[in-house]
Amino acid sequence: MAEIQMPQLGESVTEGTITKWFKAVGDHVAEDEVLFEVSTDKVDSEVPSPVSGYLAEIRVPEGETVEVGAVLAVVTEAPVEGAAAAPPPPRDEPAAPPTEQPPAKAAEAHRPEAEPVPPPPAPSPQPPTASAAAPAAATDGQTKGRLMSPVVRQLVHDYGLDASRITPTGPGGRITRADVEREIRARGATRAVDRPASAAAAPSPVVSPPAAPSVAPPVEPAPARRASPTPRSGTGDTVEPLNNIRRRTAEHMVASKATSPHAYTVVEVDYENVERVRRAHRDEWKATEGFSLTYLPFIARAVIDALADFPHLNATVGDGELVVHNYVNLAIAVDLDFEGLLAPVIHEADDLRLRAIARAINDLATRARTKKLSVDDITGGTFTISNSGSFGSYLVLPIINQPQVAILSTDGVSRKPVVVTAEDGTEAVAIHSVGLLGMSWDHRAFDGGYAAAFLSAVKASIETRNWEAEL
Repeated sequence: MAEIQMPQLGESVTEGTITKWFKAVGDHVAEDEVLFEVSTDKVDSEVPSPVSGYLAEIRVPEGETVEVGAVLAVVTEAPVEGAAAAPPPPRDEPAAPPTEQPPAKAAEAHRPEAEPVPPPPAPSPQPPTASAAAPAAATDGQTKGRLMSPVVRQLVHDYGLDASRITPTGPGGRITRADVEREIRARGATRAVDRPASAAAAPSPVVSPPAAPSVAPPVEPAPARRASPTPRSGTGDTVEPLNNIRRRTAEHMVASKATSPHAYTVVEVDYENVERVRRAHRDEWKATEGFSLTYLPFIARAVIDALADFPHLNATVGDGELVVHNYVNLAIAVDLDFEGLLAPVIHEADDLRLRAIARAINDLATRARTKKLSVDDITGGTFTISNSGSFGSYLVLPIINQPQVAILSTDGVSRKPVVVTAEDGTEAVAIHSVGLLGMSWDHRAFDGGYAAAFLSAVKASIETRNWEAEL
């Protein structure tokens, strides 16, 4: 028998949230086969089983957060007869109809300290007014047995939806956030906490008392809400719980602004030297490498070289000291489909040339979005590049990735008229690819002149290096 524990997924990680089990009790599990998915403040990861055998017990359900080292499951060498599945609900169990549980009991199940509720009235042509908590509680039963993340489950709960009626499009029959939002639009649903109690139950000529205010107040003053016999469609507020990565990102960004005195320096870069090489090799590159040749590897290569001449940017501020790193671990910020941000690291990037850097960036971005990153992939960065240019941004001033002292933003590149100087000194106007590079830096580590000189070196490298030879 082997106990599966919550792994240590980062030096400062103390807990993790189980977001998905890929096996059910009784299933056979092969060694290194993905067993569960866990979300931490560093990364969302699919964790493989360290042993092979049969999943005899699951002790931690999906959506529950536990400390590192906690026992999550038990795997045995032989099938365990009568092994009881813990927390995750049966995968094929049909959704429980909301009418199976009386409103009073549903409200009590939903609220730990529910007030006494009178027994339901005798049947009559006019439907009774339901408790405001009843619709939300009813959906707890309706989500049972359906695969979905905690955030999606909360969304189903808030809108009083029947999960059994939502068509899943995720892997393994998983209900995604997009599936729920599609159902909300199709039904014109509103959040259960925003609806008057009478509207949450059934249309009734009896006017109910005003509903409780929304969890999140509107941005602008709004008139007091009144009870209505029918649900509102397409209006009101939507309260979305922050996912784990979103919450942790917020904590780190607030801490960074409180820790580092942020300063900013921006330069304009003429990318025509890079663009000529990209155009000449674009098709061949895509055919041989399997991904597009973007501006980012060229910028990364120039940054790595410039850090050798300006080492104080490749450093960490300690207690009254500056720790200068003699290697470059380049972190690349990766957007996770607008659900969060990670900065996986290219370790010892100063040993790599352009093609190897491009491959490393593509590999890390792919594994970040498919939750295949390891702890080593997200730790140890010494300098970060945040790439917003693919969205056509003009200028982004990013927040420093602690404990580093600087972060560079690559913004959109567009065709613009520029003044070019010929070898004989004559000037002319030409159309080139031009963009901005903006850098946020920690004023404790160095001053503006040092930052500007570094960006000037990066600019010169991009504009004048023999990139053809690099390829």
